[in-house]
Amino acid sequence: MVSRVGKSPRAESGLSPGPARAIIRFRFPLVIGWIVVAGFAVPRAARVGEVLTVGGRSARPTETQEARAMIRRLLPRPIAKFMAVTVTGPVPVDSAPFRSLIEALSVAAIGEPYIDRVFSYLTAGESDFVSAGRHATFLLASIDAEHADTATRTVPAFRAAIRRAASIHPSSAEYEIHVTGEPALEWDILTLSAEDARRGELRALMPAAVVLLLAFGAVAAALLPLMVGVLAIACALAAVHVAALFFPMSVFVLPIVTMIGLGVGIDYSLLVITRFREEVKRGLEAPEAAVRTLGTAGRAVVISGGTVLIGFASLLLTPATETRSVGIGGLLVVTAAVLLATTLLPPVLVFLGPRIDWPRWLARRLTWYHATGLWARWGRFLGRRRWPAMAVGLVLMAILTWPVVHLNIGVPRQGWFPRGTESMLGAETLGTIRSRGYLLPIRVVLQAPEGERIVGTRYLSHLKRFSDSLRADPRVADVLSPVDVSPGTSLLEYAFLYGDLARARERSPEFLEAYLSEDGRTALMDVIPADTTSPSGAAGIVRAVRALAAVGPRGLGGAGVVIKVGGFAAAGVDEEQHLVEAFPVVIALVLAVTAIALGLAFRSVLVPIKAVFMNGLSVAGAFGLIVLVFQRGFGSAIFGLAGPAEATLMVVLVLVFCVAFGLSMDYEVFLLSRIKEVFDRTQDNERATMEGVGASASVITSAAAIMVIVFGAFAFSRVMIVQLLGFGLAVAVLLDVTLIRMVLVPAFMHIAGRWNWWPGVRGKRLTEMGSR
Repeated sequence: MVSRVGKSPRAESGLSPGPARAIIRFRFPLVIGWIVVAGFAVPRAARVGEVLTVGGRSARPTETQEARAMIRRLLPRPIAKFMAVTVTGPVPVDSAPFRSLIEALSVAAIGEPYIDRVFSYLTAGESDFVSAGRHATFLLASIDAEHADTATRTVPAFRAAIRRAASIHPSSAEYEIHVTGEPALEWDILTLSAEDARRGELRALMPAAVVLLLAFGAVAAALLPLMVGVLAIACALAAVHVAALFFPMSVFVLPIVTMIGLGVGIDYSLLVITRFREEVKRGLEAPEAAVRTLGTAGRAVVISGGTVLIGFASLLLTPATETRSVGIGGLLVVTAAVLLATTLLPPVLVFLGPRIDWPRWLARRLTWYHATGLWARWGRFLGRRRWPAMAVGLVLMAILTWPVVHLNIGVPRQGWFPRGTESMLGAETLGTIRSRGYLLPIRVVLQAPEGERIVGTRYLSHLKRFSDSLRADPRVADVLSPVDVSPGTSLLEYAFLYGDLARARERSPEFLEAYLSEDGRTALMDVIPADTTSPSGAAGIVRAVRALAAVGPRGLGGAGVVIKVGGFAAAGVDEEQHLVEAFPVVIALVLAVTAIALGLAFRSVLVPIKAVFMNGLSVAGAFGLIVLVFQRGFGSAIFGLAGPAEATLMVVLVLVFCVAFGLSMDYEVFLLSRIKEVFDRTQDNERATMEGVGASASVITSAAAIMVIVFGAFAFSRVMIVQLLGFGLAVAVLLDVTLIRMVLVPAFMHIAGRWNWWPGVRGKRLTEMGSR
């Protein structure tokens, strides 16, 4: 083992003696300082959900943003955001009890200060508001322009108002009432993400504690990493609370901070505590053991944390609010974990001293878990069978990666919105009325040149043809526009109608206030997807509309017509396109900066190249399994899906790559640090590789098991994007610690021989090329 060989000055210089000794010397102020930080962080972390969003503005201008801005600026009273109240009852909608309930709900809705209009079958006719069986209906509550940007936050108050009004009705218990709509869907995702973050944390803590107990054989040592992980989460979420005051922070930062905080906080603590116990067993006093620990394990933690930070920092280059928020959250939680593991944990270890091994009888019972004999034999086996091990490992990784050839980037066909929530129950009711598509319309804004009217004679016939061509698409249920005011109206009738705009507004005041500007220059066309159209199908409609819009200026009577496509589905298409454009830059940056950082840390050319390649393999394998399980549906029932998703979100690929690549580098650094320590002392690459694997395998296995447990807990989230992230990160770590770190990396280190350390090794013969 490493401990049998003499000291290595270089191995102890990761945190130089000055800073390391200063941390131990000032341990009392440091611990008190962290207690103060915790007292500040915990209350803010508990309230972080109040400042998070589901959507958000892209850092780059998008067509969806332009369309939204035109709607709000140019239309008199646009329906920018709305909520739908679905009602299912035991009697027909035209019965007196049902009508009285709808009237009561309408009065309650319009009574809320952020609602400016309410539509129901009582005011707008029955054609689109009543189910075929006449036992279900809904009302629409339009949110005014002042509250459109904060519509999500109005959902709890609106639901409470609807429940109060329903409770007064004499037979309200016999009716099913749900509030849905885009703000309600976003609110439910927000609340579920917060709940699942807490649930995932609680689910992971107990199994992680069991692994730590096995790893340390001591209760005191097992509790410290959990403390560091939880405190890292609290500090990061408190910082996110502050960051949200300056720019939008997505709710998806919650599960990421929780997953990463627990994972790296526990992993870094595991490394530090393991090394501290080794130094104490060598006979050192606790303060000196802590200094030595900071010089070795502390160095590995700092380097490892730096490589993880590279991945998160690269997310700041992406335009989407979700990915940038995750990048900020990741930077904060990893920084917190590194600081805690190097400035709080060592002082606490000094205070505990030998008591870190309490109770000692438990450690004796669990000595089998720490035995290095098995790992030492594995290291010698890889030394003898390096080429076959390399070949088998690469073949297995190729098999696991193969499903990537079937990757289909897009919005999943199912599971995108969480099932069982009030908003989804309401959406299902709308499906029975065949009006579900009204929840998330595709919004097309058309603007004529300056001084002309889009409903004038020059454009009217072309506008009608444009509407009819969209209506003919089988994926489209309906089109709402100034040329679709009432069914059966002829083009000639529309020409007479819009010949006098004032008269037209008198006939349909509320409709035209929402769909036509005062000067008649700008019109809104809402394309309603059919109920059978999946989210990916809606994205297809957006692309089809934009394709029509590309030739629209000619088709609509000449140059100068501006056409912008927006809405929920269009926002997803814009985000996907921008992420696809940014992803190659992100990949190049992560690979280059990681390679340079490792090259400087280990003074080697080959080691960083090998590390980048091996980490790329683990990420590629994770992509392959995501495609196999979620997109193609093999085993998806385990995660609560009814079948294949048929597409994979681009945002998931970007996040899994950046996060998994950095986390995989954790274990690379853990392993290489041990191998380099032995090589610096012995100048024997064969011995260094075998002893490095034997000394670090137990720690790496335990750390990875904890990571897999933490990420795996989130793979069962009710929010699909969190499921995909949890699953992708769990399998990436699992592949990395098994095939990559315990097979391919040691085999490669044996094959490359002393070339691993070139040009750091000077004046030495570089002839050992792994001939065995």
